Amino acid sequence: MRFKRVPVSFSVLVLLALAIALIAIAELSTLHFLLPLENRVSDYFVRTQARKLAADSDIVIVKIDEKSLADLTGDAGRWPWPRSIHGELISALEKQKPRAIVFDIEFADRDIYRPESDAFFNEVVPRYRNIYFPMIRLSSDGDGKGVSMRDFATPLGLVATPEAQAEALVALSVSRAVEPANWETDAINFKEDKRTGAINFVEDKSDGIGRRYPVYLSAYGWRIPSLPAKVAKDLGYPVPTMEDIILGWRGGEASHTHVSYSDLYLDASLKSPRRPQNEFRDKIIIIGATAPGLNDVRSTPVSSRHEGVEILATALDNLKNGSYFRTAHAAVAYGLSLALLMVLYWAFARHHRRTLGIGVVMMGVTIALLAASYLAVPQRWLLPVLTPLLFAWVYYFAAALREYLKERQAREQTVQMFNRFLDPRVVARLMKQGKSARDLVGDNHTLTVLFSDIRNFTTYSEQHSAAQVVDLLNRYFSMQVEVIFRHGGTLDKFIGDAIMAFWGAPTADPEHASHAVSAALEMAIKLEEFKRELGPEGTSFDVGIGIHSGPAVIGFIGSEQRQDYTAIGDTVNLASRIEGMTKGVARILVSAETVILCKDMFDFIDHGSYKVKGRAQEVCLLEPKEKK
Repeated sequence: MRFKRVPVSFSVLVLLALAIALIAIAELSTLHFLLPLENRVSDYFVRTQARKLAADSDIVIVKIDEKSLADLTGDAGRWPWPRSIHGELISALEKQKPRAIVFDIEFADRDIYRPESDAFFNEVVPRYRNIYFPMIRLSSDGDGKGVSMRDFATPLGLVATPEAQAEALVALSVSRAVEPANWETDAINFKEDKRTGAINFVEDKSDGIGRRYPVYLSAYGWRIPSLPAKVAKDLGYPVPTMEDIILGWRGGEASHTHVSYSDLYLDASLKSPRRPQNEFRDKIIIIGATAPGLNDVRSTPVSSRHEGVEILATALDNLKNGSYFRTAHAAVAYGLSLALLMVLYWAFARHHRRTLGIGVVMMGVTIALLAASYLAVPQRWLLPVLTPLLFAWVYYFAAALREYLKERQAREQTVQMFNRFLDPRVVARLMKQGKSARDLVGDNHTLTVLFSDIRNFTTYSEQHSAAQVVDLLNRYFSMQVEVIFRHGGTLDKFIGDAIMAFWGAPTADPEHASHAVSAALEMAIKLEEFKRELGPEGTSFDVGIGIHSGPAVIGFIGSEQRQDYTAIGDTVNLASRIEGMTKGVARILVSAETVILCKDMFDFIDHGSYKVKGRAQEVCLLEPKEKK
């Protein structure tokens, strides 16, 4: 059967690597199908590291919680409270000289039922320059009915870029309860910065989790500052020029110091307040709602119900301390993807039969990269390694599957090929060892070669039909091959009416000589049984068996059209010569080299030394017998 040793086809590996590289580039640049999974891994790392960190103690949240809503029912009624309540709290807090008071509460409309309350509120607020209010950038669908960005640039803190459109309108929800009363009509005459900023916090479209907070919002070439950025800038903290920041969470979902609104308000109402009078000195106070009924919660990496005021505090904390995350440049993900694919291509091209080993190394690389990503989090860096790793694993499994299919094909070829030469049990053992036909090409072995030839077969052939001759040979060969296989031999070939077999390959056999001699002795016994089956015609039927041990080359030898697994070398030639010298001497003759290897297993009759064609030195021949 033809067997041609074919080198590894690199073209398939190259095409596979190029295809996956193109898909990886498309995913990283435009598709982003894997982004939610990448984010979830980063979220886990961020969440794990955040538990070890403490929030800035200079940022305090005054929370409007369920307790406050209940405690102030008598003084303020149901929510929303009169703005005078907030005015009174501002007056009390400002006595302690905080750095800023930031409202995370919209005062979108004036209180038409309690105008005196708004009047008091607007009397208190202008006294201080450190009070900040939120606004919300509404859907761009309503921009046609929005406010003039040019006219409101100063009070809203809008920043014009070179691309700013002078006549642009923008839909904003601003604190209209804070003077001036009518923004649309009073804006031209109102030039004071009202210390306001946007509190838009948008969850990622890919998975609905919010990870970023705007530094500013862009609209028609104008920049609308966010509330945390506005506060940070006024307080002298460096504000990045980027459009948004990736929040660096600290602690859990309520990491900053929380104080109940009602506790402060009621304590301030006492003639002798019980709380420390310097509790909020130099603090940044954020006032916001945390009561579940007020529904100010968002989904973040830290919690699926993260309080909005805590998110605002985290953004301001990040800007104050520079603790927001930086992401590695996009080129890192591209480069890592291509590098992993190139290394895997090289590994499969050079070591394609070590698929498991490549997988173990790849697992180590995966663990190392994930560990690097995890360790980068405390340094405020996010390293996107999951997507490159996933594409690398896709390449690995595709290449490994290709190698598996190739190996399976080679194993099937081996089974088909060696079933002609070996006992099926030996073939099964070869398969268990992971051997394939290409493993057995051009090997040097020390083995024992047996030649068996039928005597007087020409006379028998002349006296019988071709069909009878073929039938006799098939019956005889089947019987003798079964003996060879049972003793662990390899059938090399049939040469007319002769059999060539050897022991010691393709599987190693330290006792190849004794196994070959045992097979020869049993073949002689089977021959007698066969002769009895033939009856009178078997009287002249006989065989000669020659055996010799020595080195030989084993492999698939032949032409491009046909190759056979065979042994070649002087050992084979001498075994054939010994078989030719059995006539008139003994049915079985073995060389001294074979006797040396198995002399303790059998008895031998020495028939002397003989001159052998092609050898200058005479060969000592012996006849084996079963040991008594």
